[in-house]
Amino acid sequence: MSTRFPDTSNNRIDALFTPGHSTVSFEFYPPKDEAGEAQLMTAISELRPLRPHFISVTRTGGGTQQTLGLTECIQNELGFCAMSHLTCAGHTREEIGAFLDELWDNGVRNVLALRGDPPPGQTMFQATDGGFEYASDLTAFIRARHDFCIGVAGYPETHPQSLNAIRDARYLKEKVYAGGNFVITQLFFNNDDFYRWRDTVRGMGVDVPIVAGIMPILGVSQVKRFVSMCGAKIPEVLLQRLESLESDPLAVHAAGIEYSIRQCEDLMANGVDGLHFYTLNKSKATVLICQALGLNNVAKDETTYLLESETMKLRLLEAKNRA
Repeated sequence: MSTRFPDTSNNRIDALFTPGHSTVSFEFYPPKDEAGEAQLMTAISELRPLRPHFISVTRTGGGTQQTLGLTECIQNELGFCAMSHLTCAGHTREEIGAFLDELWDNGVRNVLALRGDPPPGQTMFQATDGGFEYASDLTAFIRARHDFCIGVAGYPETHPQSLNAIRDARYLKEKVYAGGNFVITQLFFNNDDFYRWRDTVRGMGVDVPIVAGIMPILGVSQVKRFVSMCGAKIPEVLLQRLESLESDPLAVHAAGIEYSIRQCEDLMANGVDGLHFYTLNKSKATVLICQALGLNNVAKDETTYLLESETMKLRLLEAKNRA
């Protein structure tokens, strides 16, 4: 399985999937302060030469409007195919409809439909009055509102609140049948779990592209925190390796990158439709992984990229000032 670099002229993600080729994409989140803005600018500048097929923007504590604004900036100011995350949490259907209209009017054609997490301090999700309880309902609403390309979430190790794996696979099928065009998975570290889950959902009729979610390991505490939040598992061999190096952060970083490289190589060899990197607004690990996979598409000299980097920073600042 190889990667063919994208033509994003029509801005629809479902047009980018081709047999025998894996897409490559990145996730960012809206920064909270000036230091975060600088980090995001650096990450986008350093990841740009990899020519991602698309970039997604997740929802954070800053709210949906920040997510929409950054998505529109990344697409319209920086020229990437972009996708906004949109959740049921905290919004009525009227508010969600207005968000969708804004994205559509600004040329964004891709939305990742998610239920969203319970508020801090709560364990169970409760729908907002006048809102949606399930991601499948949100997906159907988006499909009826505009002709978006809709991504939906998949869970190779089962959603933490699902009763069992089969029930969880049926929920994914419902989301796809409600209008989902492709699936992006939760992060995982055990490819065998992914392959078993992929075979299961394919057998149940989920025939849209499935993109694997990859979390580069940056540190021991970081990976433990994220797996506890999302319910993913760390293979014991990997965990022991990381813990044995915990006193040396650089060694942990190198071991994490090496593991991600091998994981992605195996996924590509086994026909994965795409690799979606959860960057945490950082670039170094993802750049090194993609370079090792032969996905480094730098074709311009260093001076050209320095100029592009400065131009992108200016465009992000201008977009922020207009918001």
